[in-house]
Amino acid sequence: MIAKHQVLVSPQVSGRIISLNIEEGRRVIKGDILAEVERTEYQADTEQTRGILMRNKAELAELETGARPQEIAGAIADLQEQEEVVSQLESQFIRLKEALKTNSISMTEYEQSQSSFFSTRKRVEKLRQSLNMMQEGPRKERIDMAKAAVIQAEANLAKSVWRLENCTLRAPISGTILKKNAEEGNLVNPVAFSGSTSVCDIADLSDLEIDLNIQERDVSKVYVNQPCEVRSEAYPKRVYKGTVSRLMPIADRAKGAVPVRVAVRVPDDEQGVYLKPEMSAIVVFFSSPSPSQ
Repeated sequence: MIAKHQVLVSPQVSGRIISLNIEEGRRVIKGDILAEVERTEYQADTEQTRGILMRNKAELAELETGARPQEIAGAIADLQEQEEVVSQLESQFIRLKEALKTNSISMTEYEQSQSSFFSTRKRVEKLRQSLNMMQEGPRKERIDMAKAAVIQAEANLAKSVWRLENCTLRAPISGTILKKNAEEGNLVNPVAFSGSTSVCDIADLSDLEIDLNIQERDVSKVYVNQPCEVRSEAYPKRVYKGTVSRLMPIADRAKGAVPVRVAVRVPDDEQGVYLKPEMSAIVVFFSSPSPSQ
């Protein structure tokens, strides 16, 4: 006898179990909390990625909005101020250049005036270019990069939230806890737990199947939905109705038989009481016309 729906409940994240609510024989409802894994690290990761996302969104908004009118007005004022300065320096440079021809000034004074004029003129050109860029707004490529950074941060946040939520281990199905495989304080690792062990085993004991072999010479008498009666060897006086749920697609050559599954529905108040997984059972098949005939 086997449970049709049996789940090995394994953690999705690694860490230390700080709370355990698992006991053999306890019935649980889908979504019930079974265990809690230490979440400090996952909480910190979530807050960090949320902060990065907020920063990236702010940077994108700044690029898409562009410069403020006050910033543009300030840049225009700086440019105009430097243009007036360069005009004065140009006039001074021209006068000193003429004075140099008559040896009225020294070469040092001339070179200083020349340097001030040229450097200020370059500064004006740089301010003019900066103003043009400010008025045109940021390049499309920079905006696209900022959008990509937001998408990446959103993905990282979703992953962090998923890990944080999975620090709470919940029952994946409604059923009965068959086996407890961990204790409070144990370290869990989803890689180590994959396919080999689990925190606990849960099965729906209201939906059981009898796994039996029918000899090849008799298998023609068995068909899907055929009515049956099921008794456990431990409680032979308790009779349960069953039906053939499936004939397995491959035979057992060594036994000369075909595996057959018989489904049994167990009342809620008798789950795990008289019929238990791995118990032996006696099945009686009833003859009736096949639906195909």
